[in-house]
Amino acid sequence: MSTELVFTKENLDACFTRLAKEFRKLNGTKVPAEIVLIGGAAILANYGFRDMTYDIDAVIRASSAMQDAINRVGDQMGLPNGWLNSDFTKTKSYSPRIIQYSEFYKRFGYILDVRTVSKEYLVAMKLMSGRQYKNDISDVIGILCAEKKRGKPLTLEIIKTAVCNLYDSWENLPPDSRELITKIMNDNSYDALYEQYRSYEIAIKESLINFDNQYPEVANTDNVNDIIRNLKNLKKQND
Repeated sequence: MSTELVFTKENLDACFTRLAKEFRKLNGTKVPAEIVLIGGAAILANYGFRDMTYDIDAVIRASSAMQDAINRVGDQMGLPNGWLNSDFTKTKSYSPRIIQYSEFYKRFGYILDVRTVSKEYLVAMKLMSGRQYKNDISDVIGILCAEKKRGKPLTLEIIKTAVCNLYDSWENLPPDSRELITKIMNDNSYDALYEQYRSYEIAIKESLINFDNQYPEVANTDNVNDIIRNLKNLKKQND
């Protein structure tokens, strides 16, 4: 989603408080709702290294009144259409098992339970997605760094188990992601790696924006990795 309005750790709870209120108006108090945050929103809720996200990806378990409540909150708070959505369920990082590997975050308005995907499963999902032009790799390193500082470091075996639980086999992860996470875990200097990969992601995103300005509507999810590879090769030739 392309918008200047962003979600931060500070305004995330305010959105859910308003959402619970509107859902209760539409649906009453007898049937609760549950939202499982994934991706950037889950990281915002649990960590401090990520500043913002542009939308909230989630598994939404509620009556049809929830969509009306989402739209009402969007109108009230000036949020873009789809500010809370489940579009990611159409991507390769989705697994129906995500819900069982989520953890309770907060309850809002006595009717809306919000959960987040737990740490190693967030890593697994980010590795499955592996988008170089997003925050996927820096998010993985940020989680590894934060958990290490908390005294609960993730090991490669823990991550492999999470991948297998979500996607059946370690081999189902893209080869580039398997190679990269092994390299990152062996390096172990997470603070420096985070800065390195975040800078790389920003540079890749800027290159893609320039490419899209020159060749509108050419890049898509199927060819974006090939485009990135070609842009990197072209940059090497020009350096």
